[in-house]
Amino acid sequence: PLLYYTKKQSEKISNLLPKENIIVDFAMRYGNPSIKKKLEYLKKNGCENIIIFPLYPQYASATTATVCDEVYRNLMKMRWQPSLQIIPHYESEPLYIDGLINSIKKKISEIKWTPDLIIASYHGIPKSYFDKGDPYQCYCQKTTRLLNEKFKDISIETTFQSRFGPQQWLTPYTDKTLESLPKNGKKKILVLCPGFSSDCVETLEEIAIQGKESFLNSGGENFDMVPCLNDNDDHILLLKSLIEKNI
Repeated sequence: PLLYYTKKQSEKISNLLPKENIIVDFAMRYGNPSIKKKLEYLKKNGCENIIIFPLYPQYASATTATVCDEVYRNLMKMRWQPSLQIIPHYESEPLYIDGLINSIKKKISEIKWTPDLIIASYHGIPKSYFDKGDPYQCYCQKTTRLLNEKFKDISIETTFQSRFGPQQWLTPYTDKTLESLPKNGKKKILVLCPGFSSDCVETLEEIAIQGKESFLNSGGENFDMVPCLNDNDDHILLLKSLIEKNI
């Protein structure tokens, strides 16, 4: 559903901004519609001031920075050069934290059990990136800290998912954590994925299916996942607010 929700986000934000002088559109960093095609489209439509909004709450060189790289790479090949702004990371924006808290509360109201623990699972990066100065881990920990400060009913802990290859990635690993929790008496778990602006393979396949199966097979009793903010009203309000700050 990544394409579906990204398109819905774009449409809903467009409906809230002045249509006569602002075009809201979307592109995919990897895949279609590409950043290259969308820049060409904006040029043809006379856009002279462009705001780029990488939809990654926590900055990382492998995500936010590569969006910027791709934008610059394509502009280098175009004689036309617009005024350009980049909306940076938003891991601690109050509307973002409030949106996550509301999504947790909504999910808890829907289930018939009380979680022993909430896992905030972020996409991992190789530890070598962090050692070289990538601030991503700090931003993830900051988001979790702010969530804990606002939601004191159940403890929220940070883990990292989606690792691959032989090198060490940021720890603790989500999959290993889910396997070990039942042995430590944590048998009712809720998982949140704050680093993803829309549900996708990493949330629905890796967490809601594989993570759940691994947790239950290790002795867990109850498992559920909080949906990403997707195109819900809290998320649209957040994205609109950040865009308006840069207009």
